[in-house]
Amino acid sequence: MDKNKLTKNVLIINPSPPNANNQKANRDAELIITHKEIAFHKVEKAKRAAELAIATEELIFQNVEKEKRAQELIIANKELAYQNCEKEKRAAELVLANKELIYQNIEKEKRAQELIVANRELAFQNIEKEKRAAELVIANEELIYQNIEKEKRAQELIVANKELAFQNCEKEQRSQELILANKELAYQNGEKEKRAKELIAVNLELKKREEHHKEYISGTDEMMFLTSHRVRQPIANILGLVQLLDFPVEDEQESIEILDAIKASALSLDLLTKELNNHILELRRKTKNILK
Repeated sequence: MDKNKLTKNVLIINPSPPNANNQKANRDAELIITHKEIAFHKVEKAKRAAELAIATEELIFQNVEKEKRAQELIIANKELAYQNCEKEKRAAELVLANKELIYQNIEKEKRAQELIVANRELAFQNIEKEKRAAELVIANEELIYQNIEKEKRAQELIVANKELAFQNCEKEQRSQELILANKELAYQNGEKEKRAKELIAVNLELKKREEHHKEYISGTDEMMFLTSHRVRQPIANILGLVQLLDFPVEDEQESIEILDAIKASALSLDLLTKELNNHILELRRKTKNILK
């Protein structure tokens, strides 16, 4: 209430010319106005004290919330440190696996060189056998010629013919042995080709598994980033807004704004959940394509 308005009202009530009684009445009116003004100031001070108490409680609540958030940040930092340690362990394991693969590749290259040397040796032996077969063919032709000549000298060369027949039997046996040796070499060559194909298949399988392992680690790192950073933000927003709803809100517009903020955070969380689900499905699809 304004002091000037009260004074004006008193003057309107007492419009008569001033005298002793009127002056006393005016003083009494002024005292009443002063008392009312003092009461008004007390009420205003009480309101301000109540507002200060509410502000103090709100500051205490905000400090508690800050301490909670600080504890959550400490926990999140510890979790990130643990995840970094796990990543370093996995990286060390991958380094060891790569070294093992390099060693296996070196061993396979050595075996391939040995197979090349063995194949060259077999090729040389085959060439030598072909030379001997050609020599045998020439020898047979020479024997045929000699048989014709010996038929002319049949009476004189009966003993020589028997000896030649014996030599022919021996040569046939050697020819059979050479045929068996050639079959054995052909079988060994087939076995070596099978082993070479098996080694190629094993190398391809190892490369596929290594690629799958890298894709899996990259996918899990991205999922961990989504869950630990982007998903946590809307959840923290929703929790903070829900805690604000626990306190009485005088303004209806403020309640509507809080509910709109909760809805926006929920929609953001839903989009992040869909994104995480799509990422998991994509990771599974890539894994299936690699392992086929």
